[in-house]
Amino acid sequence: MDKLFGKYSLEKLEIKDLSLAQTISLKPIAVPHTFGRNARKNLGKMEVNIVERLANKLMRGGTGEKTSGKVIRTKGRMQGKKLKSLRIVDEAFGIVEKETKENPIQVLIRALENSAPREDVTRVSHGGVSYQIAVDVSATRRLDMALRNISLSALMGAFNKPKSLAQSLASEIISTAKGDVQTSYSIKKRDETERMARSAR
Repeated sequence: MDKLFGKYSLEKLEIKDLSLAQTISLKPIAVPHTFGRNARKNLGKMEVNIVERLANKLMRGGTGEKTSGKVIRTKGRMQGKKLKSLRIVDEAFGIVEKETKENPIQVLIRALENSAPREDVTRVSHGGVSYQIAVDVSATRRLDMALRNISLSALMGAFNKPKSLAQSLASEIISTAKGDVQTSYSIKKRDETERMARSAR
């Protein structure tokens, strides 16, 4: 049985959220790098290991625009650097395991369950008038939004700060897994998304 990074078992992991269970891939793999072989398939990302998808989300440029009152411009320092991204995830998992004494992949799954929004808003146009309506979010989009918010929070936490990206990612995963509304950016974004949806009903 392949262990992720040669350390973490992908067996006996519990996914309580049934809608996310069908989209979270826990394929046994030693190095989470599939070289984009699922990129062109329809819904191919559902076959990509969840840890690799987290690493992929970290490989983003700066937003270049205000996000929660901050402008993050990383000048594309992580774009295309998959091995660097995987090293950061491995280091973050080491910190998570040390602090929680649990399998870090299980902690990541719990964090994703806690930060995936169930409702969102979409813009519809009717008779030349556009307005927002509340819609249920599909399981694949819920997971995408949760991964995006966790990785964006890690980038914001490490940008122009003494904290490394691995430390920032680890602290975001731990606080989100605990459901800490005060410190978790991902949970705040989930609540904000669901609040907008409630007001657009």
